[in-house]
Amino acid sequence: LVTSRDWTSGFFPGVLWYLYEYTKKPEWKKEAEAFTALMEKEKTNGTTHDMGFKVYCSFGTGYALTKDAHYKDVIIESARTLSTRFNKTAGVLRSWDHNKQKWDFPVIIDNMMNLELLFAATRLTGDSSFYKISVSHADNTLKNHFRADYSSYHVVDYDSTQYGKINKKTTHQGYANESAWSRGQGWALYGYAMCFRETGNKAYLSHAEKVADYILNHPNMPKDLVPYWDFDAPAIPNEPRDASAAAVIASGLYELSTYSKNGAKYRKAADKMMESLSKNYRASIGEAKGFLLLHSTGSKPSNSEVDVPLSYADYYYLEALLRMKKLNEGKKLYEGLPIKK
Repeated sequence: LVTSRDWTSGFFPGVLWYLYEYTKKPEWKKEAEAFTALMEKEKTNGTTHDMGFKVYCSFGTGYALTKDAHYKDVIIESARTLSTRFNKTAGVLRSWDHNKQKWDFPVIIDNMMNLELLFAATRLTGDSSFYKISVSHADNTLKNHFRADYSSYHVVDYDSTQYGKINKKTTHQGYANESAWSRGQGWALYGYAMCFRETGNKAYLSHAEKVADYILNHPNMPKDLVPYWDFDAPAIPNEPRDASAAAVIASGLYELSTYSKNGAKYRKAADKMMESLSKNYRASIGEAKGFLLLHSTGSKPSNSEVDVPLSYADYYYLEALLRMKKLNEGKKLYEGLPIKK
């Protein structure tokens, strides 16, 4: 297990909550509560943009199932902490604090996922400031992170002193500055589908559809719909796959399918991804130290976590399985949304 400071620390508690949601067995709830409790100290850690990954995947997933009042308090305090990373001039939340010699105010596409925590805080408190930060970040990311073909850059470096000024657009985990890092495309798809859920803004829905179409129609997308780690990696087809990207994309597609007029297409693609992951990328029972999925890629340029199991692959795989189950049962994924402030 990683320390709570690590950006991936919230996924294992979230996996336990999803196992409880699926089985309703109290032993999974007990384990989920124990590992979620270990995350609480992160609620005041203002040095990270990954508050959503850490706190909302643990406490947020738990709160959705239990309505525990203490979990609610942790979510709200975490959102307040995350809000301190918002720069009004740039109109976005700062991602990294490291490598200040490289970037002035870096924003990574992954940060779209952390907006869900802020939207939740507005629902829980009625305080629209969290909502407004999320919308500002989503709007500026939509404007500045995407190319004409709707693929996303990984890192956009903002000028923190002048609104609308961009210093540069680069990558950190992708093959090249102008390539399409696969998991980053997944974060974009999932993030804008979620933002449409929370706001009802059709610009977000349209954008999610365009990102989904870019992914699904890419000439380098394999037939099994489990992407290579970067759509533009130079040695395709002899490049590592990224099962975590497929899991994120599939989960995002399931949500998008409930909003889009092309929903049947997106749901069919998600089903195929999940079939591929379940048949050909799943670890055998009792192997891989308890991980569910094999063949994910963390950061190929750093030669870090290449062709290995990853906790976030398992988290989004289980989330996608539960979303698929609900849709197959004719149930809604979310009730009472969007919130409009």
